[in-house]
Amino acid sequence: MLYWLISENYASLISFIGVMCAFIATVAALAKLGPLLPKDHGRDYAVEGKKAAGKPRGAGIIFIWVFVVSVLLFTPFESENVIYLILLVICMMTGYLDDAAKAPWGEYRKGFLDLCVAILVALTYLHFHPSGFELAFAGLSVSLPPVVMAMGIVVLAWVSVNVTNCSDGVDGLSGTLAIITLMTIYSIERMKDKAGDFSFLILLFTVCILGYLWYNATPSKLMMGDAGSRAMGLFICIAILKTGYPFLYIPVALMLILDGGLGLVKVALLRFFKIHFLTNIRLPLHDHVRKKFGWSNTQTVYRFAIIQIILSMAVLFALQV
Repeated sequence: MLYWLISENYASLISFIGVMCAFIATVAALAKLGPLLPKDHGRDYAVEGKKAAGKPRGAGIIFIWVFVVSVLLFTPFESENVIYLILLVICMMTGYLDDAAKAPWGEYRKGFLDLCVAILVALTYLHFHPSGFELAFAGLSVSLPPVVMAMGIVVLAWVSVNVTNCSDGVDGLSGTLAIITLMTIYSIERMKDKAGDFSFLILLFTVCILGYLWYNATPSKLMMGDAGSRAMGLFICIAILKTGYPFLYIPVALMLILDGGLGLVKVALLRFFKIHFLTNIRLPLHDHVRKKFGWSNTQTVYRFAIIQIILSMAVLFALQV
């Protein structure tokens, strides 16, 4: 770690170098290693799903590893962050193994693995932080029994991983929404001085996503796959937990929740309770607006991003009032 080699007086310079290196390394690694990734088979059920056939997928394994190395090189050692990095790699690898498999993994298998990672996130967070949270707009602090807090974190982590994963279906969409969400969380952490050095991890993660988007903008050359989308969801969960305002996840990630989450709710209600829900809406929402409204991929990304930016601006302004 460069922090051990260079005086803290040069911390700002190290941070600048770290951000630039993370982006350049992501772009270079994807260019070199991208062609070696497994190829997508296309999806019959998704709008324009067949167009993805033959493209390299699973790029998340590359930009997540670049992020991990960047954190180890350019940030001071913190055991909590190291544990989160390990869990992030585990989440990424489960996604990549699914990306590389000839037959997709079953939903229950992936759901169980997500649950295991979510439990470890909860245990890690509660080991380093008190059991409680703040209600951002009410200015109230709430203390909870550790078991109750742990259950809430498990739900948040599982939801964040899966809604982010389900929103990955249009070139540049999930990456763009994740960046907006993460930069909103970064702004909250800086505004409230909540997360210390973790805010720099958010910047590093964001520039790694930007390096991926260099190749994923329409028309894309490669796709992040479950390796990237699931890890992004987990990192968003950890980042919002570090603010101390976990319920802010709802407004700052609302477009991810609506785009990816409604489909999960629809399937769950139909499968377990035989309840038909949103029968006239094709889910994920990015498929609905392209099929029913005729939006292009670019229009979908821009309009979803615009809505999320407006929501994020409203949250940031409300926190300042």
